[in-house]
Amino acid sequence: MSGHGSSASRQRGVALVTSLLLLVIITILAVSMFRSFGTQEKIAGNLREKERALHAAASAQQYAEWWLLQGGNTATGAVACAAGVLAATPTFGQICNQTLLQQYGVTSMAQVAFPWPIRVTYTPQNMLLASLGQTSPNNNTNPVYFDTPAFYITDLGTAADAAGEAYLIDAYGYGSAASTVAIVESTYEVQQGVVNRGGL
Repeated sequence: MSGHGSSASRQRGVALVTSLLLLVIITILAVSMFRSFGTQEKIAGNLREKERALHAAASAQQYAEWWLLQGGNTATGAVACAAGVLAATPTFGQICNQTLLQQYGVTSMAQVAFPWPIRVTYTPQNMLLASLGQTSPNNNTNPVYFDTPAFYITDLGTAADAAGEAYLIDAYGYGSAASTVAIVESTYEVQQGVVNRGGL
């Protein structure tokens, strides 16, 4: 009888050890899942900020394209742009005779410091800017951006189809932090006799 009882107690001991090992494994899995949820939230937040910066840059780029078609804005021609910040209006901006890369003697846009020393700023309607101390009463409907989007227009000369003038437009925009910046670039042709019949 005593031999039979010791075998049962050994089996109960194995069951206890197995249960503890399973508990440890489940705990490790649960902790790693909670950590991955935090990482996924950070990734989603970073993607959201990147998209916000990209949309801000695209709005400045589209405004620059629209600005080129207004009245006689292209008639003035390209000038040697000096360091300074201009606020865009439908009749006020500038077209430079050097690209940003030529202006600063660099080979990559990543080498041009932010904000660009020469730029035309464009603030879309209802955009809130942290640089001006503005805050949003409800972050879901109108988020705050770090600073004003800006653009830089370069006259590239006669377009390849010889029907108009080609312009290089570089623009940037911020997300909610200075570290989140997006740059967009387009080549835009303004043909002779083109008239803008509508708004932006």
